[in-house]
Amino acid sequence: MTALVLGPSGSGKSAYAEAAATRLSSAGAAYYIATMVPCGEEGRARVERHREQRKGMGFLAVEKPANVSDVAMPAGAVALLEDVPNLLGNAMFGGGRDWSGVFADITALCEKCRAAVLVSIEGLAGQPGHDEETRGYIDALNQLNGRLFDFADVAIAMRDGTPVFVKGDADALD
Repeated sequence: MTALVLGPSGSGKSAYAEAAATRLSSAGAAYYIATMVPCGEEGRARVERHREQRKGMGFLAVEKPANVSDVAMPAGAVALLEDVPNLLGNAMFGGGRDWSGVFADITALCEKCRAAVLVSIEGLAGQPGHDEETRGYIDALNQLNGRLFDFADVAIAMRDGTPVFVKGDADALD
């Protein structure tokens, strides 16, 4: 079972995804796969905020900015991928600029565990002031989100802290 949690920054998507993964893993291991490469003080603060937020939830944390499907976990495990935009950015801006394998990497991760919860930003749009590289990233993220939406069994859009099921239903997350 794969759930995709979408929403704008600050919408509560991470907290919701963490709670969903915790419920799904009630009888097994839960892996928190962190993809962010913290840059600067703001990035380090964000990583620390997420660490504090999930403290005591029982996650086995794995820092994995690329190749998330390489994470070793038992077949009955639950994976929380935090988050898709960072994973894509790492692929696009990490030197190689080839992001074509990100979807396959995520789906391979999903296929090796009992359940996966994926977190992504939705609704990004290019602005007149964005450079070509930023517009390319936004286009790639929107394409990747669309493919993940099609792949997922459940898709949740966070609206002002409230989960709205746009594909599947809440029963799948119990």
